[in-house]
Amino acid sequence: MGNCDGRCTLVAICSLQLMAALQRQVFDFLGYQWAPILANFLQIMAVILGIFGTVQFRSRYLILYAVWLVLWVGWNSFIICFYLEVGHLSQDRDFLMTFNTSLHRSWWMEHGPGCLVTPVLDSRIAPDDHHVITVSGCLLDYQYIEVLSSALQVLLALFGIVYACYVSKVFQDDEDSFDFIGGFDSYGYQPPQKTSHLQLQPLYT
Repeated sequence: MGNCDGRCTLVAICSLQLMAALQRQVFDFLGYQWAPILANFLQIMAVILGIFGTVQFRSRYLILYAVWLVLWVGWNSFIICFYLEVGHLSQDRDFLMTFNTSLHRSWWMEHGPGCLVTPVLDSRIAPDDHHVITVSGCLLDYQYIEVLSSALQVLLALFGIVYACYVSKVFQDDEDSFDFIGGFDSYGYQPPQKTSHLQLQPLYT
């Protein structure tokens, strides 16, 4: 039942998505990025649902997984636009990733490759529970690291949507071709008809 090639490929895609989501969840936790943390949690649940649907031949689970991936593509596209400050989006004004509860930025801002962090002492613009820093020497700015991470999520999601729809169609075709578990309909089985050996005789008076 089902196409092993499509199923195996979908399981591999889901595994890559799960690893990418877990890796992203760790760094978003470190950066106090609450909105991505919530979205990553939903992504992890959806990927687990997709793996279960693939292994257990559940086409409905794969449909739900594919629908979520469409929303996941939209969310990651928004993140790309946010960090590239497309349109009226601004990282200095909009703290959407933390639900406007803090001034924290991406963890990669201070811990990017080659970044040198220098604290600014006695800064008057810093709130009481924050400090001002300067970051220099980064080989790749944190905005582009976040953009590349989201682009990878979009790429995996697109492959996941295609293969989820394909495998779900295969499962549905297999279910339609197998009418009954016993296979009676396929072999033209007809149940025996009841015959009566009793004959009615007219009653003469």
